[in-house]
Amino acid sequence: MKQKIAVGLVGLFVVAAIVLLVLNFDVARHWTAIHIGSINETGPFYGFWSGFGSDIGEGAIAVGVYTGVRKVNCHSRKCWRIGHHPLEGTPYHLCKYHHPDVPKGGASLDDILAQYKKYKDAQTPAAGQSPAKK
Repeated sequence: MKQKIAVGLVGLFVVAAIVLLVLNFDVARHWTAIHIGSINETGPFYGFWSGFGSDIGEGAIAVGVYTGVRKVNCHSRKCWRIGHHPLEGTPYHLCKYHHPDVPKGGASLDDILAQYKKYKDAQTPAAGQSPAKK
């Protein structure tokens, strides 16, 4: 019952807004033209580029910042930390809290040397194979 009343009130509000817009169309059109800069104030398009059009650059900066943050942050869902650690075999970069190879209490010298040994063992050719030539 409450949902029907809410939908009815929203519908009534939308109809009232449309009626007010139709009755005051000239005022609304003039206000919009001033604020987006389409009225020829001192020359063609001057009002647009010094008003509404100047926001295009700000929008581009905001999109660039969002893209950059999304590219470098941890790929775990809803994690805001920077992903410094690539996960081998995947295109994902994870933070130290989500990466499986990073110790939870911080990396000690033994942890670092164990990871380095694991890396070196993966780089050495298997028995019976000749090393790759550079």
